[in-house]
Amino acid sequence: MQIMNNHNLYLVISSEYIPGDKAPLEIAELAIKGGIDILQMREKNALRAEILILGKNYLKICRKNNVLFIINDDPRLVKEIDADGLHIGQEDFSRYTMRELRDILGNKIIGISTHSIEQFQKANDQDFDYISFGPIFPTKTKDYFIGLKEVEKVLKVALKPVVFIGGINIDNVDILLGKGAKNIALIRDIIQADNITQRVNLFKQKMVEPRGKNDNKN
Repeated sequence: MQIMNNHNLYLVISSEYIPGDKAPLEIAELAIKGGIDILQMREKNALRAEILILGKNYLKICRKNNVLFIINDDPRLVKEIDADGLHIGQEDFSRYTMRELRDILGNKIIGISTHSIEQFQKANDQDFDYISFGPIFPTKTKDYFIGLKEVEKVLKVALKPVVFIGGINIDNVDILLGKGAKNIALIRDIIQADNITQRVNLFKQKMVEPRGKNDNKN
């Protein structure tokens, strides 16, 4: 299954980064109104029963608005909710083989996080539908960042869509897009924005602007 072509804005909603005056479903609705293409539920600390209810509600909103719904970490929850796909980290992939994931999920979307060119190249040869690469910029969620030096190299060898993530905000996204990035994932710069819908819309405008010779097909 192909998750995306180009110019997709991917929002990761995680309760730990949500301001106290907002709720997860409210953020999802505002972000969808602004034009996100993909929504990921990332809940590391909640009870599974709570995540199940939240996931079903996310799914309703996403289905209604033709937005892809991805769940972090748990392939069986993806199947139970009938979400569009799964996103896993490096540690998660050590617990499952690709064959096991496909046995559970069939042709649903499967994406993976990578944090180095070596991890990216390994994932590039596996049956993933997309690969996340980052963190590109400094971020509070990680104690390291990759920087821009590998972006063009990754895009040159990529056999599937690449989603760049990590510390991306409205002030630095133009630099990343200028390197040829097409698909961008965000957390805090959207969910903590004063006007979520407006912030999403601004990102989408930037993502479709012509960028000359760097505007490749990766």
